Amino acid sequence: MKLAIRAAVRRRRIRSTIFRAASYSFLALGLLAVGYSVYVVVDAQAYQAYEQAKFESVSTEEPSLPLVEGGVIGEIQVPRLHLKAIVVQGDSHTILRRAVGHIPETALPGKPGNVALAGHRDTFFRPLRNVRLGDTITLKTPTGDFQYLVESTQVVPASNVEVLNASSGRTLTLITCFPFDYLGAAPNRFVVRARELLIQTQDPPLAH
Repeated sequence: MKLAIRAAVRRRRIRSTIFRAASYSFLALGLLAVGYSVYVVVDAQAYQAYEQAKFESVSTEEPSLPLVEGGVIGEIQVPRLHLKAIVVQGDSHTILRRAVGHIPETALPGKPGNVALAGHRDTFFRPLRNVRLGDTITLKTPTGDFQYLVESTQVVPASNVEVLNASSGRTLTLITCFPFDYLGAAPNRFVVRARELLIQTQDPPLAH
């Protein structure tokens, strides 16, 4: 009888020890996840602030450097959505964690063709869920500011790369994952298409 009681007590102690160890493990994993999330947010904010300050100090008279992976192209602004972010060359995981990425092989701002930018749906491009036709988008670069007018939005499968195709005119394509509130790797992409507005300056009146 005593042996049976001792065995039962031992089993309870073992289960209790295993439960405590599992609880501590889950707690540690939770703290690590929270810590990493905080690090990602702080790192992105610090990067944006640093590159923003550098971008604003660049003179249009300075010679432009060759564009390389990770090089800053400029800044995207969508005033109505309060969207404002630095745009960087490339679309790697590291780049998209810190900025909006310019997809290689697509046109650059101010050049003919399709300028394609990618951003995460839970950070920089999250405001796009409220985008409307007719919204204005500005790409500010050291060589000038380029304004676009939103003409369409669509949802396409993640495998659809036709949205990156070159265009005969001057267009802008913004791409982010969809649905916006999906957990994990989203199956689709939300695509915003806009056309560049050619802003003409009026010549000053001739002096009499």
